[in-house]
Amino acid sequence: MMNPSVKIFSGTGSQKLAEKIAQRFGTPLGKINIQKFSDGEFQPIFLESIRGDYVFLIQSTHSTSDNLMELLLMIDAAKRASARHITAVIPYFGWARQDRKDKPRVAIGSKLIANLITAAGADRVITMDLHAPQIQGYFDIPVDHLDSSAIFIPYIENLKLQNLTFAAPDVGSANRIREVASYFSVEMVICDKHRKRANEIASMVVIGEVAGRDIVLIDDICDTAGTLTKAAKLLKDKGARSVRALCTHPVLSGNAYVNI
Repeated sequence: MMNPSVKIFSGTGSQKLAEKIAQRFGTPLGKINIQKFSDGEFQPIFLESIRGDYVFLIQSTHSTSDNLMELLLMIDAAKRASARHITAVIPYFGWARQDRKDKPRVAIGSKLIANLITAAGADRVITMDLHAPQIQGYFDIPVDHLDSSAIFIPYIENLKLQNLTFAAPDVGSANRIREVASYFSVEMVICDKHRKRANEIASMVVIGEVAGRDIVLIDDICDTAGTLTKAAKLLKDKGARSVRALCTHPVLSGNAYVNI
């Protein structure tokens, strides 16, 4: 029996990242073709044998939903091609903001996506900075939840800020920010927001002292940048000496660049 190989493949949504991962691992990126039909349907085809291999499929599930469907089809194709173990590497887990039923008659989108990935045949999921950590519990397969602080902390240390204070752009990210602030043994503040509707903030207040401080905002998703920029302006209005923002998933949709 041949020894199993590790093979890394990319969907169209994460090609550049996948190339860097494969290069770092020391293997060429696997050959796959996404055949497209006139009506928009597509079909992933592995162009090499993966029988008995450890297969890693790298694909973020950001908009459009084609990225999610492509990942599901890749998983199914790998399973039917007799891959030994299939790991879905999802750097940005889309639909993660739909992590609970916060109003009547809405879907819990992240639970549905977890069900789809599991049903397609994935054996394991690797993802990063989920919008809500409890999404790991929506899966009935192992989930490796990576943390961006391994990258952010050395970067912040190199800034050598004199009056460093961390800010959570909303209450939901407070736990994540508290861990980083405790590492540096500095204070943190919270920007508490109230939304009118999705991507539209009605009001925001700062909980904590920011006057004369060098503020570092950390968020997982930067979509329209409405939250980050409103928080930054509010912090400066309250007397912050400087404001920086770090985010793991720069979706940057709509008016994000204009807002920033």
